[in-house]
Amino acid sequence: MSADLTVQEEVQVNQAVGLDENDLEAMKRKVAEMEAEAAKLREMTESLNQESELLEENKEEVDSRSVYVGNVDYAATPEEIQAHFSSCGTINRVTILCDKYTGHPKGFAYVEFAEPSLVPQALLLNESTFHGRPLKVTPKRTNVPGMSARGRGRGRGRGGFRGGPRGGGYRGGFRGRGRGGFTPY
Repeated sequence: MSADLTVQEEVQVNQAVGLDENDLEAMKRKVAEMEAEAAKLREMTESLNQESELLEENKEEVDSRSVYVGNVDYAATPEEIQAHFSSCGTINRVTILCDKYTGHPKGFAYVEFAEPSLVPQALLLNESTFHGRPLKVTPKRTNVPGMSARGRGRGRGRGGFRGGPRGGGYRGGFRGRGRGGFTPY
Protein backbone atom coordinates (compact mmCIF):
# COMPACT_ATOMS: atom_id res chain seq x y z
CA MET A 1 0.00 0.00 0.00
CA SER A 2 1.24 3.43 -0.78
CA ALA A 3 1.41 6.14 1.89
CA ASP A 4 -0.72 8.42 -0.28
CA LEU A 5 -3.89 6.40 0.32
CA THR A 6 -6.41 7.67 2.81
CA VAL A 7 -7.92 5.38 5.42
CA GLN A 8 -11.16 5.16 3.43
CA GLU A 9 -9.31 4.24 0.23
CA GLU A 10 -7.25 1.63 2.12
CA VAL A 11 -10.45 0.05 3.45
CA GLN A 12 -11.90 0.02 -0.06
CA VAL A 13 -8.74 -1.64 -1.46
CA ASN A 14 -8.73 -4.24 1.33
CA GLN A 15 -12.38 -5.01 0.67
CA ALA A 16 -11.70 -5.35 -3.05
CA VAL A 17 -8.85 -7.78 -2.33
CA GLY A 18 -11.05 -9.67 0.09
CA LEU A 19 -9.31 -8.78 3.35
CA ASP A 20 -11.09 -7.36 6.34
CA GLU A 21 -9.49 -5.71 9.36
CA ASN A 22 -9.47 -8.94 11.40
CA ASP A 23 -7.48 -10.72 8.69
CA LEU A 24 -5.03 -7.83 8.49
CA GLU A 25 -4.52 -7.79 12.25
CA ALA A 26 -4.01 -11.55 12.27
CA MET A 27 -1.42 -11.25 9.51
CA LYS A 28 0.37 -8.43 11.35
CA ARG A 29 0.48 -10.57 14.52
CA LYS A 30 1.91 -13.50 12.54
CA VAL A 31 4.60 -11.29 11.01
CA ALA A 32 5.50 -9.91 14.45
CA GLU A 33 5.73 -13.48 15.84
CA MET A 34 7.95 -14.55 12.95
CA GLU A 35 10.24 -11.53 13.43
CA ALA A 36 10.53 -12.28 17.15
CA GLU A 37 11.36 -15.90 16.38
CA ALA A 38 13.99 -14.82 13.85
CA ALA A 39 15.57 -12.56 16.48
CA LYS A 40 15.67 -15.48 18.94
CA LEU A 41 17.30 -17.67 16.31
CA ARG A 42 19.93 -15.01 15.63
CA GLU A 43 20.70 -14.79 19.38
CA MET A 44 20.91 -18.59 19.67
CA THR A 45 23.23 -18.81 16.66
CA GLU A 46 25.51 -16.15 18.09
CA SER A 47 25.71 -17.90 21.46
CA LEU A 48 26.45 -21.24 19.76
CA ASN A 49 29.24 -19.62 17.74
CA GLN A 50 30.77 -18.22 20.93
CA GLU A 51 30.50 -21.61 22.67
CA SER A 52 32.12 -23.40 19.73
CA GLU A 53 35.04 -20.94 19.81
CA LEU A 54 35.49 -21.64 23.52
CA LEU A 55 35.33 -25.38 22.91
CA GLU A 56 37.93 -25.11 20.13
CA GLU A 57 40.28 -23.22 22.44
CA ASN A 58 39.58 -25.75 25.19
CA LYS A 59 40.25 -28.65 22.78
CA GLU A 60 43.68 -27.30 21.91
CA GLU A 61 44.47 -26.90 25.60
CA VAL A 62 43.36 -30.49 26.33
CA ASP A 63 45.40 -31.79 23.39
CA SER A 64 48.49 -30.02 24.74
CA ARG A 65 48.31 -32.16 27.89
CA SER A 66 47.46 -35.46 26.19
CA VAL A 67 49.48 -38.24 24.57
CA TYR A 68 48.68 -40.75 21.87
CA VAL A 69 49.41 -44.37 22.84
CA GLY A 70 49.69 -46.78 19.92
CA ASN A 71 50.05 -50.58 19.70
CA VAL A 72 47.78 -51.07 22.71
CA ASP A 73 46.68 -54.65 23.35
CA TYR A 74 43.06 -55.22 22.37
CA ALA A 75 42.28 -56.74 25.78
CA ALA A 76 43.63 -53.73 27.70
CA THR A 77 41.32 -51.74 29.94
CA PRO A 78 41.52 -48.00 30.73
CA GLU A 79 42.38 -48.87 34.34
CA GLU A 80 45.41 -50.90 33.21
CA ILE A 81 46.63 -48.09 30.96
CA GLN A 82 46.12 -45.61 33.79
CA ALA A 83 48.19 -47.84 36.10
CA HIS A 84 50.96 -48.05 33.45
CA PHE A 85 51.12 -44.23 33.12
CA SER A 86 50.51 -43.43 36.80
CA SER A 87 54.25 -42.89 37.38
CA CYS A 88 54.06 -39.80 35.12
CA GLY A 89 51.59 -37.90 37.29
CA THR A 90 47.88 -37.22 37.71
CA ILE A 91 45.72 -38.59 34.90
CA ASN A 92 42.37 -36.98 34.07
CA ARG A 93 41.12 -39.46 31.50
CA VAL A 94 42.09 -42.53 29.48
CA THR A 95 40.24 -43.06 26.19
CA ILE A 96 40.52 -46.31 24.24
CA LEU A 97 39.06 -45.81 20.79
CA CYS A 98 36.72 -48.49 19.46
CA ASP A 99 35.33 -49.26 16.02
CA LYS A 100 31.89 -47.66 15.72
CA TYR A 101 30.38 -50.65 13.91
CA THR A 102 31.81 -53.62 15.80
CA GLY A 103 32.61 -52.00 19.15
CA HIS A 104 36.03 -53.70 19.20
CA PRO A 105 39.08 -51.66 20.28
CA LYS A 106 41.16 -50.11 17.48
CA GLY A 107 44.48 -50.69 19.24
CA PHE A 108 45.30 -47.16 20.37
CA ALA A 109 44.37 -44.84 23.19
CA TYR A 110 44.71 -41.28 24.43
CA VAL A 111 45.86 -40.38 27.94
CA GLU A 112 44.98 -36.90 29.22
CA PHE A 113 47.05 -35.57 32.09
CA ALA A 114 46.18 -32.87 34.61
CA GLU A 115 49.01 -30.59 33.43
CA PRO A 116 50.91 -30.14 30.15
CA SER A 117 54.21 -30.45 32.05
CA LEU A 118 53.51 -34.18 32.57
CA VAL A 119 53.55 -34.99 28.83
CA PRO A 120 57.39 -35.17 28.52
CA GLN A 121 57.47 -37.68 31.37
CA ALA A 122 54.91 -39.82 29.54
CA LEU A 123 56.99 -39.67 26.35
CA LEU A 124 59.75 -41.47 28.26
CA LEU A 125 57.45 -44.53 28.27
CA ASN A 126 57.75 -44.81 24.48
CA GLU A 127 58.78 -48.38 23.53
CA SER A 128 57.92 -49.60 27.07
CA THR A 129 56.31 -53.05 27.19
CA PHE A 130 52.61 -53.29 28.02
CA HIS A 131 50.85 -56.67 27.81
CA GLY A 132 53.86 -58.00 25.93
CA ARG A 133 53.74 -55.28 23.26
CA PRO A 134 55.96 -52.21 22.82
CA LEU A 135 53.89 -49.04 23.16
CA LYS A 136 54.28 -46.08 20.83
CA VAL A 137 53.83 -42.88 22.84
CA THR A 138 53.74 -39.51 21.07
CA PRO A 139 52.24 -36.10 21.89
CA LYS A 140 48.64 -35.84 20.76
CA ARG A 141 48.26 -33.63 17.71
CA THR A 142 45.34 -31.30 17.13
CA ASN A 143 43.49 -31.96 13.90
CA VAL A 144 43.24 -28.97 11.61
CA PRO A 145 40.00 -28.98 9.57
CA GLY A 146 40.56 -29.31 5.84
CA MET A 147 43.97 -30.95 6.14
CA SER A 148 44.23 -34.50 4.88
CA ALA A 149 46.64 -37.11 6.19
CA ARG A 150 49.09 -36.14 3.42
CA GLY A 151 49.00 -32.49 4.48
CA ARG A 152 47.86 -31.05 1.17
CA GLY A 153 44.84 -29.29 2.59
CA ARG A 154 42.62 -30.27 -0.32
CA GLY A 155 39.86 -31.89 1.69
CA ARG A 156 37.70 -34.54 0.07
CA GLY A 157 37.59 -35.93 -3.42
CA ARG A 158 40.13 -37.24 -5.88
CA GLY A 159 40.99 -33.93 -7.46
CA GLY A 160 43.58 -33.22 -10.08
CA PHE A 161 43.85 -34.06 -13.77
CA ARG A 162 44.04 -37.77 -14.52
CA GLY A 163 44.78 -37.56 -18.21
CA GLY A 164 47.62 -39.02 -20.14
CA PRO A 165 48.18 -41.15 -23.22
CA ARG A 166 46.02 -44.06 -21.97
CA GLY A 167 44.68 -42.74 -18.67
CA GLY A 168 41.28 -41.64 -19.87
CA GLY A 169 41.58 -37.90 -19.38
CA TYR A 170 38.58 -35.82 -20.32
CA ARG A 171 37.32 -38.43 -22.79
CA GLY A 172 36.83 -40.76 -19.84
CA GLY A 173 36.27 -44.41 -19.88
CA PHE A 174 37.83 -47.73 -20.38
CA ARG A 175 39.34 -48.39 -23.79
CA GLY A 176 39.65 -52.14 -23.75
CA ARG A 177 42.67 -54.36 -23.41
CA GLY A 178 43.98 -54.29 -26.92
CA ARG A 179 47.51 -55.26 -27.91
CA GLY A 180 48.79 -51.76 -28.20
CA GLY A 181 48.22 -50.49 -31.67
CA PHE A 182 46.79 -47.17 -32.68
CA THR A 183 45.54 -44.90 -29.87
CA PRO A 184 44.41 -41.60 -31.40
CA TYR A 185 44.15 -39.71 -28.12
